[in-house]
Amino acid sequence: MKKLLKTICLALFIGAMFLGVELLRDKEQLRQQIVRLHVVADSDSAEDQAVKLEVKDAIVAYLQEKLEGLTDIEQVKAYLSKHLEALQEVAEQTLERLGVEESVSVSFEEEAFPVRYYDTFKLPSGIYQSLRVRIGQAQGKNWWCVVFPTLCIPQSGEEFRDVAAGSGFTDTLGQTLSNEDGYEVR
Repeated sequence: MKKLLKTICLALFIGAMFLGVELLRDKEQLRQQIVRLHVVADSDSAEDQAVKLEVKDAIVAYLQEKLEGLTDIEQVKAYLSKHLEALQEVAEQTLERLGVEESVSVSFEEEAFPVRYYDTFKLPSGIYQSLRVRIGQAQGKNWWCVVFPTLCIPQSGEEFRDVAAGSGFTDTLGQTLSNEDGYEVR
């Protein structure tokens, strides 16, 4: 009886380890297929926060047009890396239009993000490719979204699955994001 109990416990332990490894693999694959947008305001003042949102809107509008039709993450990374100056110009023109004399910098880099909850899905914490926009001293509250696949606008659960599938995400990755399987990747 003890031997049977030990065998069952060992089998459960091995099964749990395989599940954990599979979830970690999904999380890593997810990080490799997402590009995030991170806009940091000059300060926490109401004016600087409003400026941050204007810059974010201009960048998102520009990228939605330019990234339309791209379904491969490598194409998106290559595009962003090549067009940092154009994105910088979009941000600078927005600041100029608003009469703001702060500097702005745009970079494409790896960046650590905390868990982020959206209406219909959540992104696990981790290191992601990030298009980062820093306004002025970049000491204020930040704003972020997923620029690829294009999830910078609220998505319903159905719309999210469609966008994720259209961006080459497997059903498993889509479920990992939307937490449909009841598991939480940590």
